Amino acid sequence: MEHKHTFSVLVQNKFGVLARVAGLFSGRGYNISSLTVNETHDPAVSKMTIVTTGDDAVLEQIYKQVSKLVEVITVSDLTGSLFIEREIALLKVKAPKKVRAEIVQVAEIFEAKIVTVHKDELGIEIHGRADKIDNFIQLMTEYGIIDLARSGRVAISKESTDGNEISSAVN
Repeated sequence: MEHKHTFSVLVQNKFGVLARVAGLFSGRGYNISSLTVNETHDPAVSKMTIVTTGDDAVLEQIYKQVSKLVEVITVSDLTGSLFIEREIALLKVKAPKKVRAEIVQVAEIFEAKIVTVHKDELGIEIHGRADKIDNFIQLMTEYGIIDLARSGRVAISKESTDGNEISSAVN
């Protein structure tokens, strides 16, 4: 059975590392659902958050293959553990006067922000868990999505370095 997994990968911040990791996936026929990369607090190190799908054997192979790359410092499969994840999405939605208030109300329920207003369309920004964004996008399709840009998932473990769970007021 296929599962969606989130991998957190610390890599050396060097030219070509992203291409090598992505090439590993494509070369073996694995799909990347989401990929984000940026420097950490240490400019010599970048964190990649990779979301992929596969059965247990495929996911184990991905873990092993990524771990073998020279530039990879650590690989963590966050799936099945407690982790914090967020995404951001920007949408441009058809919003004629007769439904504009309704769209604004739905946006408020989802804690989204109206960032642009034009005659018959609204620009909306939403951030949060992937499932929240999926649900919001699904609702907005009823009104007509003109354009959509979505970041990849960013994620970190909720466990502290001593192995205890970090408490959080908001998830």
